[in-house]
Amino acid sequence: MWCVRLFLLAVVLVSGVGHAAETEPMPPHTTFTLTSKKLREARRINVYTPPGYDAAKGVRYPVLYMPDGGEQEDFPHVATTVDTAIRAGEMRPVILVGIENTERRRDMTGPTQVEEDKKIAPRVGGSAAFRAFLRDELMPHVRRKYRVTDETAIIGESLAGLFIMETFFLQPGMFGTSIALSPSLWWNNEEWVRKAGDQLKAKPDLKATLYMASAGDDVAAEAGRLAEALRANAPTGLKWKYEPHPDLRHANIYRSLEAKVLREAFAPATTKAIP
Repeated sequence: MWCVRLFLLAVVLVSGVGHAAETEPMPPHTTFTLTSKKLREARRINVYTPPGYDAAKGVRYPVLYMPDGGEQEDFPHVATTVDTAIRAGEMRPVILVGIENTERRRDMTGPTQVEEDKKIAPRVGGSAAFRAFLRDELMPHVRRKYRVTDETAIIGESLAGLFIMETFFLQPGMFGTSIALSPSLWWNNEEWVRKAGDQLKAKPDLKATLYMASAGDDVAAEAGRLAEALRANAPTGLKWKYEPHPDLRHANIYRSLEAKVLREAFAPATTKAIP
């Protein structure tokens, strides 16, 4: 168990979100800086709007939020995937909002009692503040600045996937669709695996969509146990899917699955959606 845990910690420390050494090609987008009282710092935000957005003055769009959303992070490949799918008619038009990191391991993790967890960064356990930034500052700003509907989703991988799972359990109303790829469920002695059953039982009226996937070299065991809790306790209003991908690796699962998952999450009316 400790060998597996040390390996996963090494994956987080070394590969993280798979940042590009140079900025990848990406579709046109805008960038702004939002000063956060919750985080006590300024955050850089990248926003992709779908083709025809400027001309379609009366049309409103769903919003897909993504941590690790910097131009040197995961925003380029996700924005390219979204733009390609929309132009091909394989995905409904959406607005993509990428949040660039400052202290990723601080923002993506909740508190932990495990000493090995605390070694991944000088500061950890800041997820509550980051969630408050999203909920109380960024999302209201996006609603004021862009033509959006009430439909929201969030996508992320690794520690960002952990943040998404934590948010799903603690504040499930924040996002209608939560997509967690290889979420770091080992954090704090598998806290959200252990608490999943009770959390689900406490939310009988929950209406949301959850997608979770694991790779062959990371959290398949933890994700499998969480899926068991979902099978036993998921309320009827929760649409969920767990897909283990033993053929994939932590380093490539995001790019390998994003097109499929986002096409399902924002499927055109004639196409079957998740799950």
